[in-house]
Amino acid sequence: MLPFVGSFLFLLLILGLALTAYLLWRSGKLPVPNLGKSRSPEEDAKRILAERFARGDITSDEFMERSSILNWTPGAEPVPAKARKSRR
Repeated sequence: MLPFVGSFLFLLLILGLALTAYLLWRSGKLPVPNLGKSRSPEEDAKRILAERFARGDITSDEFMERSSILNWTPGAEPVPAKARKSRR
């Protein structure tokens, strides 16, 4: 009987961790990396544009003009995450 209780508690722990991870992922607090998928050039351009604006390399007017060229409304959709290896 004791091994059954231990196995049941372990199963509950695993289910609880899985449920927590799922809820965090759904709320956006646990981003899942882009596993094996390559990003489009547009996503890279949006990320670079956002980084240049954050560093102060371009003004807000330049940022808005260039984002409109990309048909991107900042804040309406997230900036793509940075890849593990940067291509320079």
